[in-house]
Amino acid sequence: MTPAELAAAVLDAARRVVTARGLDPTLLPETTTVARPRQPEHGDYASNLALQLAKKLGVKPVDLARELADELARTDGVKSVEVAGPGFLNVRLDAAAAGALARIVVQQGRAYGRSETLAGEKVNLEFVSANPTGPIHLGHTRWAAVGDSLGRLLSAAGAIVTREHYTNDAGAQIERFGRSVLAAARKEPAPEDGYAGEYITDIANKILEAHPDALDKGEEFFAEVGHKAMLAEMRASLERFGVHFDVWFSERDLHNGGAVEHALEELRKQGHVFDHEGAVWLRTTDFGDDKDRVLIRSNGEKTYFAADCAYYINKRERGFDRCVYLLGADHHGYIARLRAVAACAGDDPARNIEVLIGQLVNLVRAGEPVRLSKRAGNIITLDEIVDAVGVDAARYSLARSSTDSVLTLDIEEITRQARENPVYYVQYVAARTASVSRNAADLGITRGDDFDAALLVHEKELDLLKALGDFPAIVATAAELREPHRVARYLEDLAGTYHRFYDKCRILPQGDEPVTELMRARLWLNDAARTVIANGLDLLGVTAPERM
Repeated sequence: MTPAELAAAVLDAARRVVTARGLDPTLLPETTTVARPRQPEHGDYASNLALQLAKKLGVKPVDLARELADELARTDGVKSVEVAGPGFLNVRLDAAAAGALARIVVQQGRAYGRSETLAGEKVNLEFVSANPTGPIHLGHTRWAAVGDSLGRLLSAAGAIVTREHYTNDAGAQIERFGRSVLAAARKEPAPEDGYAGEYITDIANKILEAHPDALDKGEEFFAEVGHKAMLAEMRASLERFGVHFDVWFSERDLHNGGAVEHALEELRKQGHVFDHEGAVWLRTTDFGDDKDRVLIRSNGEKTYFAADCAYYINKRERGFDRCVYLLGADHHGYIARLRAVAACAGDDPARNIEVLIGQLVNLVRAGEPVRLSKRAGNIITLDEIVDAVGVDAARYSLARSSTDSVLTLDIEEITRQARENPVYYVQYVAARTASVSRNAADLGITRGDDFDAALLVHEKELDLLKALGDFPAIVATAAELREPHRVARYLEDLAGTYHRFYDKCRILPQGDEPVTELMRARLWLNDAARTVIANGLDLLGVTAPERM
């Protein structure tokens, strides 16, 4: 029995009790949950449903809890139900119901942990969105790891997710980029306001190689061809990192396709656009922004904010229910203004838009800051991080901490093959579970089509079963709160639980010892642990190795 199945049984019992009492069943919630008690002696799971319902139904919590306990105790798989405190239910499952979870996990395979919580909801997930004027750097890399993991989590919760990269390919930065590449092609110093680094010279040389007459075409040509070359590099770096975008959206398309003018017209219809001193403004202060924002300056020039408005409206008109923005540490001011844009467009900022801010990342080696990139000049690039630590170590380490805090990564720590290194610790369990299965096969042992779930009664077996049962709720919560690090921390706890099971519960026979049904049951439990570890690592974009 899974925690979700037990929670459904608790709710079914409540419906029967409420109906028998002649009370209003519409006061019952659509769903409920169960949780593991802090103290194992209190049972396998606990429910506070009686406490939640008592006041609504006009009954005493303890009385309702007693009736719920009596009704729930009749459920197949429930061994006993006790009432504790003011109305908590402490539930114990019988051995067969508890052990059957291993069968459920193995049979569901990759589907275990997935849900329909966000079924049908169309989510636009925008992250990284780096300017095409330089390589993907360390700050982008954190959002690449977190954003892609968040996309996987939202998909696991049933959402229809489109991963989108917004390319800032209009405006002054592209002009400066073109001048910088042209200067490098001419063997001249970079402009004072331009971009430096060997990557500029690399792009210039590629352009000259592909277009021998490029020096006759001017900086606009170098800007156009150069930024396309830079975009190709960025895509290659991200794909190498396991991050794929469904859409690469060009800022130019907003301007060239009339999307900005269309957005201003739509916002004006909503009554929030006004003219003042020759400029066009959006009254965002009506919705919590600290000041109103200029859309078109008095000289007729459209602002970046006008493009932001157009981009949001474009997303909504493409049919996305929720637009999620993952922005860098220097974008805190965007939270209020983008929420105000949603409100000005007639949307619900609490539902249709989310703005998440990620903090900085520092890279050190043995406590000392890593030197800046030779190729990129003043940044550390994604490719250099991958070269130094590998994709798995980088992705796991970047995703395992809350984005609310500044993160410091020590190259030596995250590549060390030791228990203290979280990614190694979790991947080692993945490899160990696979090794157990291989060794069983070498001995001619199979787990069979089924097993006696009632045999799994050892304390460490039950601990592992409970930990495996927590996985779907962890995935759902991590998706709901937009916090992939919850999956990583769960996997680390699960790894410890599996090690304790492995140490105390021998799975395979020794010598001429006969194969027992308990060993086959433990093989099922081992393979269930392998399934959950692999599913959890996949949500983080990390591999579950079979050998280490």
